[in-house]
Amino acid sequence: MEVKKENNQASGITYSCYAQTSRAGEHFVQECTFIYQIAGSLILNDGNREYISDTGAFRLVRRNQLLKFIKKPPIDGQFQSLTLFLDQQTLREFSLEYGLVAEHKKDETPILEIEGHPLIQSYFQSLMTYHRSGSFDNPQLVAIKMKEVILLLLHLHPELKHILFDFTEPHKIDLEAFMIKNYHFNVHLERFAYLTGRSLATFKRDFEKIFNTTPGRWLLNKRLQEAHYLLKEKGRAASDIYLELGFEDLSHFSYAFKKAYGEAPSKIKHIHVPII
Repeated sequence: MEVKKENNQASGITYSCYAQTSRAGEHFVQECTFIYQIAGSLILNDGNREYISDTGAFRLVRRNQLLKFIKKPPIDGQFQSLTLFLDQQTLREFSLEYGLVAEHKKDETPILEIEGHPLIQSYFQSLMTYHRSGSFDNPQLVAIKMKEVILLLLHLHPELKHILFDFTEPHKIDLEAFMIKNYHFNVHLERFAYLTGRSLATFKRDFEKIFNTTPGRWLLNKRLQEAHYLLKEKGRAASDIYLELGFEDLSHFSYAFKKAYGEAPSKIKHIHVPII
């Protein structure tokens, strides 16, 4: 069955609908993101743990996060979600208007579960009415709804101001440790550079000093090495691992793997070691 996808986006509000499981997309969340899971399950993974949102769940994602996601529809149903991207301009204007600043960081949890309060539920019901009537095309109405959700979040959870109004940029960090931990995320080099607190030019220069090769070559080789291990030692299938390792499509992965190892991923035989 062909994947059905509806994605109506305007001014930072997105309605998504999938008939089949989806893993596609870049693994970088640039803005604070508020998600309502209408139907099905959304699984987010930051490389350390999974965050599962089932039907009716609300999640707030911090900005500047590397995340993998799986969108699973319910049995005989469709995955549906509403996502609000609270961009920096909107939040800065709100911060100035109301005199709110992030005084400190309480924790670094990348994804927070938000209680399904009746006010929040009513708000998202109103957004669905906007969606069905095509009102997302009206930027003035959307701007009001974006401001409304910020007011609601702060009314119910005042401590969220330390997340919403944290406008600090990533600082310069250990590039080697960061890349070894995050090489499997499908993001552009500009994203890696930004998250390590560097310009793209500085990132490339520092990278080559550390790894003695270019970022592109290193990423490809690192992902292929891990793929070979998963295929041979763990018995995984190519179709199951290529997205996990940051490849955008199976054909590109298969071509690169065969070029590196001389045979297609399907030809790699799993070595079964019996437990004694």
